Amino acid sequence: MGKIISLKEMKPGQRARIKEITATGSIRRRLLDIGLVEGTEIKCVGKSPAGDPSAFYIRGAVIAIRSEDSSNVLAEAEDVVQPERRIVALAGNPNVGKSTVFNGLTGLKQHTGNWPGKTVSSARGICSTERHSIELVDIPGTYSMLAHSQEEEVARDFLESGEAEVTIVVCDATCLERSLNLALQIIEICPKVMLCVNLMDEAKKRGIQIDLDLISERMGITVVGTAARKKATLTELKHRLDELLDTDKTEVHREYLGIEEREKIKKSSELSQREKEDKTVSSLTETAERICKDAVTYSGEHDIRDRQLDRIFTGRLWAYPTMLLMLALILWITIVGANYPSELLSAGFAKLQVKLTALFNASGAPVWLHDMLVLGVYRVLSWVVSVMLPPMAIFFPLFTILEDAGYLPRIAYNMDKAFKCCGACGKQALTTCMGFGCNAVGVMGCRIIDSPRERLLAILTNNFVPCNGRFSALIAIITMFFASGSVSGDFRAALILTLLIVFGISAALAATALLSKTLLKGMPSSFTLELPPYRRPQFGKVIVRSILDRTIFVLARAAAAAAPAGMIVWILANTFIGDMSILSRMVDFMEPIGKFMGLDGAILTAFILGLPANEIVIPITIMIYTSQGSLSDLGSLAEMQQLFTENGWTIVTAICTMIFYLMHWPCATTLLTIKKETGSVKWTLMAALIPTAAGFILCSLIALVF
Repeated sequence: MGKIISLKEMKPGQRARIKEITATGSIRRRLLDIGLVEGTEIKCVGKSPAGDPSAFYIRGAVIAIRSEDSSNVLAEAEDVVQPERRIVALAGNPNVGKSTVFNGLTGLKQHTGNWPGKTVSSARGICSTERHSIELVDIPGTYSMLAHSQEEEVARDFLESGEAEVTIVVCDATCLERSLNLALQIIEICPKVMLCVNLMDEAKKRGIQIDLDLISERMGITVVGTAARKKATLTELKHRLDELLDTDKTEVHREYLGIEEREKIKKSSELSQREKEDKTVSSLTETAERICKDAVTYSGEHDIRDRQLDRIFTGRLWAYPTMLLMLALILWITIVGANYPSELLSAGFAKLQVKLTALFNASGAPVWLHDMLVLGVYRVLSWVVSVMLPPMAIFFPLFTILEDAGYLPRIAYNMDKAFKCCGACGKQALTTCMGFGCNAVGVMGCRIIDSPRERLLAILTNNFVPCNGRFSALIAIITMFFASGSVSGDFRAALILTLLIVFGISAALAATALLSKTLLKGMPSSFTLELPPYRRPQFGKVIVRSILDRTIFVLARAAAAAAPAGMIVWILANTFIGDMSILSRMVDFMEPIGKFMGLDGAILTAFILGLPANEIVIPITIMIYTSQGSLSDLGSLAEMQQLFTENGWTIVTAICTMIFYLMHWPCATTLLTIKKETGSVKWTLMAALIPTAAGFILCSLIALVF
């Protein structure tokens, strides 16, 4: 027996049977007239936007009833049965637009980029079709079920687990024959498979025609064409997915697809494991050729533009100058574009500080509370936002455009020989590029490297690359001590920052080579990497997503770390042991070491207290310098330079600080990520010790020389 409730309590989709009408008079008569007699079956079909009235399906008609009336009708309600959520896997080679399909179906904004190996873990999202609620699982891109890397193992294990009821294999329409190898392997282990031929718009531009019906007929599975950047093209996919979910196991053309042949190869006792793999791959390739014959046709040379661009971006003459020029250009645009917004934000925060002080005074709050919250927390936050936000809001979209255009794999291609000479793999260049955004993300990205030894090399040296949290501080120091603020000064600042980054990458290569000859001896493994076609970036989406996914995320993380750090530093500066504050005693203790490194005790203490995030080292340094006085505007580079100079900064101090910014222990987030990825406290400590030792030695040498 169901629960007795009033019609007012019914939820959309819920059914009930009328038990009693408690209303009297004309209201009761009206309710009876519309058919609400005892035993009548009704269904709540919806509520108005305001929540009242509700609509009910009664004896063939939909009737709206206000809550004040429906509350007088009691009914025995059926329990609301939530639709069963069906699990569907999204598989495919790297760089076929799989994450774009996932975003289009689920509405989630997973970051997409035009380079292989970006997705290194499974993402899950909810997709609703006409008839089903679906949990869509975006597994890492893989070329084969014969896993050779950590990400391929994740993909293989999930598909073999049988958790997914349907597997959608996303293929690249511009190179369908190669993509079919994976689809054929998945068909052998998954009961229901759909082929999603993505990038149909690009195939059309390149003069490639695909007969999807013929491919579907030959394979015996559902085949749908999409251009996932246009969500409207996913409607057919959702419709066909509904049909597939409602059918029993699909019967593919086993003999035509070579499945029986490959099963015999696997069971053969006369062949070695290597011979089995070779024959299996040959069978897959021959089957893919057979499927695509006459179904995929080409009209003319379809990749002329890509080859022309590659002469510039990967050619022997222009590749390296182009890489440096593009890096310098991005940094120059970042520096020039960030100056004016930083000044506006700084001025705005200064005016707001005056109002906050007035508010504290008017409320009668104690002075110590005002100083801790306004001069401690608020000032650090204002510096972080005014100095970090503008350069990040410019740098991230520019860098993401390079991703979306397909340039990043070319960097790995260009840099492979340098990494090979160091005993590593060119894919480390990709993880290095990821480190520009966040070193923790760069460490996670090392999963794309097949060799465990080379993966560990990439993890241990990723922190030599300056992440976004260090960019703002480096730009600030360069602008204060090496650039005048003029056009020529901005160009000089961009050039210096470019040289610093190149120096950091060179240090990473040197550390990699040293580790390859000592702790992690070994020969470099083979290197294969897909160079995707160049694509026109989605500028609007790139700007919006890079600001929301990266800039705001990183800024929020920095602010979350900066706020308590500002409070802690203020407390340390105002808690006295004898006649000296705790902070002063820490600074005095660090002073000899700091001076030996070309820094001072305040800077070194700031680096230690800034372990939660690199973004807060400069704010902490300012807090230390102003513990007995304060600036009215911490975001002003001119006043900041004056403060630093008054506290003994010289050109040598600025150089050593920038070097130590490049080479010191990773932030807490990165260290935790390294521990998770390596599963080792030893290698986590090594990841902190290696860059710190390099920074200490180099800064000390510079200080001794100058």
